[in-house]
Amino acid sequence: RLDLLDPSPLDVEIEDIAQGLSRVARWNGQTRGDWAFTVAQHALLVEKLVGQLKPLTPAKWRLAALLHDGAEYGLGDLITPFKAQIGPDYKALEHRLLRAIHLRFGLPAELPQHVTDLVKRADKVAAFFEATLLAGFAEAEALKFFGRPRGVEVNRLVPQAPAEAKQRFLARFAQLSEAAA
Repeated sequence: RLDLLDPSPLDVEIEDIAQGLSRVARWNGQTRGDWAFTVAQHALLVEKLVGQLKPLTPAKWRLAALLHDGAEYGLGDLITPFKAQIGPDYKALEHRLLRAIHLRFGLPAELPQHVTDLVKRADKVAAFFEATLLAGFAEAEALKFFGRPRGVEVNRLVPQAPAEAKQRFLARFAQLSEAAA
């Protein structure tokens, strides 16, 4: 069992993260397709974009990118404006769980600032493409919220069944974990 108020790295399992993230919908499920675009798929996209933005990024930092929304396996995905309204208590809870996830998988509890900045940049780029390719945003509208993506290209995003998203997430986690070791 995971104590969400005081999470221990010893209670964090990658299977649980993959299961949870593969069932949590991005954009509150308001996307095109037969399935919701999941946080697991988003995590895979962000990790891929980190590799496009900075091709020489070490595997351990790409692993951090894959796990950047890992806390959502236990907390769910709240849209950013709602998180801001809830305030610092939610962010602190999310941060504690993410620290436990980092420690569990051999990452520093606090990532170096350059890694955090790179992951945030990739996250914003992913949001732009998700908004325009899946969530019905016009490009001009997405540009206002997320800015123009530079140095990357995403032409298609296909929502997947949760079991498929889970397996893809676990496979990529295994690859990155092995490379980072």
